[in-house]
Amino acid sequence: MSDNTAKLSLGGETYEFPVLAGTVGPDVIDIRSLYAKTGLFTYDPGFTSTAACDSAITYIDGDVGELLYRGYSIDQLAEKSSYLEVCYLLLYGELPSKAELADFDNRVTRHTMVHEQMHYFYRGFRRDAHPMAIVTGVVGAMAAFYHDSTDISDPQQREIASIRMIAKLPTIVAMAYKYSVGQPFVYPRNDLDYASNFLHMCFAVPAEEYQVNPIVAKAMDRIFTLHADHEQNASTSTVRLSGSSDANPFACIAAGVACLWGPAHGGANEAALNMLRQIGTVDRIPEFIERAKDKNDPFRLMGFGHRVYKNYDPRAAVMQESAREVLGLLGVENNPTLQVAQALEKIALEDPYFVERKLYPNVDFYSGIILDAIGFPTSMFTAIFALSRTVGWIAQWKEMIADPQKKIGRPRQLYNGPVRREYVAMGDR
Repeated sequence: MSDNTAKLSLGGETYEFPVLAGTVGPDVIDIRSLYAKTGLFTYDPGFTSTAACDSAITYIDGDVGELLYRGYSIDQLAEKSSYLEVCYLLLYGELPSKAELADFDNRVTRHTMVHEQMHYFYRGFRRDAHPMAIVTGVVGAMAAFYHDSTDISDPQQREIASIRMIAKLPTIVAMAYKYSVGQPFVYPRNDLDYASNFLHMCFAVPAEEYQVNPIVAKAMDRIFTLHADHEQNASTSTVRLSGSSDANPFACIAAGVACLWGPAHGGANEAALNMLRQIGTVDRIPEFIERAKDKNDPFRLMGFGHRVYKNYDPRAAVMQESAREVLGLLGVENNPTLQVAQALEKIALEDPYFVERKLYPNVDFYSGIILDAIGFPTSMFTAIFALSRTVGWIAQWKEMIADPQKKIGRPRQLYNGPVRREYVAMGDR
């Protein structure tokens, strides 16, 4: 590779392709003309070596364990910012002024109610329906209720749809929870902040007053912030691929929710908590460590390692602090699950087996503990993840729609099926 070009030698011919550089991160080879020049295309299952877009929203350096939203590190944002301020940052590219944040907060707060007829939509689901099944359906159905914000060619309608989804997802997710436990829906309150309002809608009941503890609300806000965006992951890529067909924004976000439901993606924190409970106590950790090292044992340590991070997940340190604060507040600082988590983390950072394989604790390792301590069942974990990630999906969708290079997604394939053959009549088979 030289002079900002990459050369491909094939069949005695040499082809040149430009090398593009971003503001940070590895350069990329622009192969958009590869098929036209050579009649060939690349083979990259999982797209692990393929950039499907260019973006200015989120950057991850997995080798050093760095996550940046619009250039700001996630640890600084988690410590000093709030979820709605992070939403503004992801959507508009810069941190807001005091007046801008107040206006944004006001717009979100006054769009939190859902259409009253949507209540009937919930009652069409079985009582034991998974919350993610409900959320996927209801988000997709928003297009049937909010016709005035489905024209993607209108920037104002795109903006209205964005605010509506950020504002209404907490209400939709809280209603899914209330429906699953057989309690009445609780309407949103404009006098509460974003995280407190969500907790109130989940845990308040008409029979008595519910007071949101600020420490719990802070932990909830941090969970939202840490999950707000994560570059071109499976669900974000799903949103972009759906949006490339000019589908309405509600359908695109519903597609992202559906993808996130997969246990290999959004369900990891639920799996991590179940694993910690399976281990049970600190004295049983050596037994499970040996099982994890045994290639013939199906047991796997969940919440360790990451597809992108080859160092400590920067979100995990923040989440660990929140876990200690919440468990300390609730009087369960001696919680055996947290003890197991802390002991496992220590081993993962010191044991050569884990260090050599770079199997560090990730954000899912602690988030499940926090949500469990707050009182959420494991079935709600992924729905809360979807709520948090909605702003990232929207930011990525808006960026894609405004991109003059936008094309409908159409991956190619390496075909390994039968070659052309003639139809055989039924009597001759």
